[in-house]
Amino acid sequence: MSDYILEMNHITKEFSGVKALDDVNLKVKRGEIHALCGENGAGKSTLMNVLSGIYPFGTYSGDIMYNGELVKNHNIKDSEKKGIVIIHQELALSPYLSISENVFMGNEQTTMKGVIDWTQTRNKAQEMLEKVGLDNENLDAPVNSLGVGKQQLIEIAKALAKKVDLLILDEPTAALNDEESAQLLEIMLKLKAQGITCIIISHKLNEISYVADSITVIRDGKTIETLVKGVDEFTEDRIIKGMVGRELTNRYPERNREECPIGDVVLEVKNWNVYHPEDADRQVLKDINIQVRAGEVVGLAGLMGAGRTEFAMSLFGREYGQKISGEIYMHGKPVKIKNVKEAIANKIAYTSEDRKTYGLVLINDIKWNMTLAALRTFFSKNGVVNGNDEIVAAEKYKKLINVKANSIDQEVGALSGGNQQKVVLAKWMLTEPDVLILDEPTRGIDVGAKYEIYCAINDLAKAGKAVIVISSEMPEVIGTCDRTYVLNEGQIAGELSKEELSQEKIMKCIMQHNNRKGA
Repeated sequence: MSDYILEMNHITKEFSGVKALDDVNLKVKRGEIHALCGENGAGKSTLMNVLSGIYPFGTYSGDIMYNGELVKNHNIKDSEKKGIVIIHQELALSPYLSISENVFMGNEQTTMKGVIDWTQTRNKAQEMLEKVGLDNENLDAPVNSLGVGKQQLIEIAKALAKKVDLLILDEPTAALNDEESAQLLEIMLKLKAQGITCIIISHKLNEISYVADSITVIRDGKTIETLVKGVDEFTEDRIIKGMVGRELTNRYPERNREECPIGDVVLEVKNWNVYHPEDADRQVLKDINIQVRAGEVVGLAGLMGAGRTEFAMSLFGREYGQKISGEIYMHGKPVKIKNVKEAIANKIAYTSEDRKTYGLVLINDIKWNMTLAALRTFFSKNGVVNGNDEIVAAEKYKKLINVKANSIDQEVGALSGGNQQKVVLAKWMLTEPDVLILDEPTRGIDVGAKYEIYCAINDLAKAGKAVIVISSEMPEVIGTCDRTYVLNEGQIAGELSKEELSQEKIMKCIMQHNNRKGA
């Protein structure tokens, strides 16, 4: 039997005359973890959709050899019968069904008469959960009662229940914290030890370097190179060079302080208190005090659950929480903000960490999404929308922040993650805010697109805007922010200047705050 479980030869795939894949070749050794790297829109997910039958045989050119045989998958069921299972970035779980029901969804355990055998379902579900470290979970609990990390592991259990030989994971750690990500990577290594081959798509290059045996780099729909651990240089900088076609010596562009001086205080929040939206006795944020100046980028750092997103959403029109109290000052004057409309009117903008759910209407085009938040103020008069002004503004911002798309009429759902994030950013820039809160602005996007987002942040600061960056990636906070507040358990644990800022100092603030609370 061949050393290669999978060979994809000369794969070409077109959409409306545009080549998404152009003569791509991929070889995956049996029992290895093989990573696919590339910028957003490079063709990684498209290639895996071809393999799994989502794009069926006949819609692409080239050959797929699996276990030494030519395969022609017409749908995802065909590939699953062969032991090829794909887990997409958007989890395919039913939120209100139980864990055991989800593990065997679409693969139901039935009797000879076609009736679901619930005893077998529960027993086998327990067996699968043990393989992914969830043996203590309640099988009857609805999936939506679990965190995203555990839901990702349930997806893997679901794949194992289908007797998987080749497991494809598309951005499996994009929405996970560091602890959950580490757990998932260890499970991948265990699956490898059991003889299961894995293909992982990820933008987190440190994770790729740790877990992968080989890396294939795709750029602009073409195979660039394959790096092998122990043979080739396997560093993040080397992977980035293959992805973007050049050395990326500084991942965080410098801000010229002569061109971008820090001015007066634009936003000040005093004694901000918020209670949980479903539990009026549970205080989520306590006595938060922050200020942000014109031309300044201020970070909100902290562990998952520290209250950063809750603070941003409660500030932006009370979109989170109840019994909210505290004071907001804009340019030194107190303002009352009861809803999102009033937040926008007071020149505050917020980009959500979940762009697909809260940031965009995926079935609508770029122009529609870009002008949506500014429509009432800037693009309409007496309730009548000025379509020409919309087009001019959308074209301007498409060019300004380099949205890679055929036209402003292209559906946003068809864009890569990085370009979707740019559309969200443009949407709020068009409202001409004085304060822009960016919640996980680079989640799930590649290093090239990240660099462009950082350049846009610098441009906002240069224009005199007050910018708040919330990020779970500490290097990102360190690289982009002038000053950082550290949050811990809903309180400010410390404040660090640019010169003081380091991962060690952030963790020290958190540990000291825990000690003070425990004293």
